[in-house]
Amino acid sequence: MNLHLSEVIIERCDKETEDVLSSEQLEFLSTPLQHVKKHPNEFIYIESPTFDQIKVDAISIELDDVFQTYTALLGLRMQKKYTAAIKNYFNENLIGENKYFSASFSGDEGIWDLNIPLDYIQGFSEEMTIGDALSLTYEFVTTLVKDIEQQ
Repeated sequence: MNLHLSEVIIERCDKETEDVLSSEQLEFLSTPLQHVKKHPNEFIYIESPTFDQIKVDAISIELDDVFQTYTALLGLRMQKKYTAAIKNYFNENLIGENKYFSASFSGDEGIWDLNIPLDYIQGFSEEMTIGDALSLTYEFVTTLVKDIEQQ
């Protein structure tokens, strides 16, 4: 699936302070995903109105400090009543023996804070670009949202 972005904001940010290190152009999505492994103190923040279609404002991509996996972090605007559906989707669609994920509901904001380990999504490759990883995340969340809406 090719993700078509318009009006995109791409920022390289410091993990510790969340300060913006630099704003990037759309071409930055062609950068190898290994960028976040080579710069473990950074995360890539990507915001686009296109994400509204999947009930998300922005997606961040980073290397998880503990598990050393590529991770997408995002807030999903869905109700708490979908707890079982969201967790079942992750359990059924992430692959690998040591797969993990984090899905917690923030009642204050009314959103799910999701940490999705990209390494455990079918089709992942460490050789992909940041744009490919973003497309993989978008497709994964799109399927999650469609599955829940069809229930």
